[in-house]
Amino acid sequence: MSITWNDSVPIYRQLRERVVAMILDGALNEGDPLPSVRQVAADFQINPLTVSKAYQELVDDQLVEKRRGLGMFVTDGAREALLKSERERFLREEWPALFARLQRLGLDLKTLMREASTPDDKENRS
Repeated sequence: MSITWNDSVPIYRQLRERVVAMILDGALNEGDPLPSVRQVAADFQINPLTVSKAYQELVDDQLVEKRRGLGMFVTDGAREALLKSERERFLREEWPALFARLQRLGLDLKTLMREASTPDDKENRS
């Protein structure tokens, strides 16, 4: 497994975001174990302290829990909590700039939906 790290964001934050994405995408479900700190550090060739810091942020956010002697596990309700917070963050931080750009380009919802349709749908419209 390989990953390219972004030099402008600390690796522990990128790793945290990777786990968040896995929870949102359903690759990690409630009750699922996270890979061990040692395994992640070895797989990505990073310092185990970096992995621990990322995992600790997830614990602090109550998205994962430590089970003594067993490891880290995704908490009940983690996906729903993430969906809520990520939606709020998107609407507060990303949407205003995106909306402004859509307006500048003269794009409306109907056009966006048409462009987002599957290739089969586009062929059937032609």
